[in-house]
Amino acid sequence: MKTVVGQSNHHYLLLLGGNIGDVRENLSKARALIAELGEVIKVSSIYETQPWGFGDETDATPIFLNQALELASPLEPLKLLGKLQKIEIVIGRNHKTVAGQPYSSRCIDIDILLCNNIHIDTLELTIPHKLMHLREFALRPAAELWGDWNVVTLNKTIAELYSSIC
Repeated sequence: MKTVVGQSNHHYLLLLGGNIGDVRENLSKARALIAELGEVIKVSSIYETQPWGFGDETDATPIFLNQALELASPLEPLKLLGKLQKIEIVIGRNHKTVAGQPYSSRCIDIDILLCNNIHIDTLELTIPHKLMHLREFALRPAAELWGDWNVVTLNKTIAELYSSIC
């Protein structure tokens, strides 16, 4: 689905990442499939990041590659979430982390970090992403693209959040 002139778009900040398989290729596939959902406006650099949230296994867990991208899409947030989860499956992801359990390695993960000034807090989706402000691996590429963006629920810009944890 490409952007249609005159059609209202949401601007999303997405985070892509993975740490098993050919991660660079998986990021590339994800970007191409995401581009079918609207228009990819900007893409950050790819960053090597340490695993986060893996409990006692963090030291033995392979490093991640993470990248942010800005997407303009007419899809509403929950519709976009469903499409992104299908992209993860197409690329090879076969399970999501269960709440309260340590994270596991994955070939691809796609998160919605932000969408315009929308605030959503449901079981399926929370925007702004509820853990974004704690995660260097999310904030570093996000700051490259949307550093001046004010995260309304935290009353700080992405750049301020990033500098506060580094």
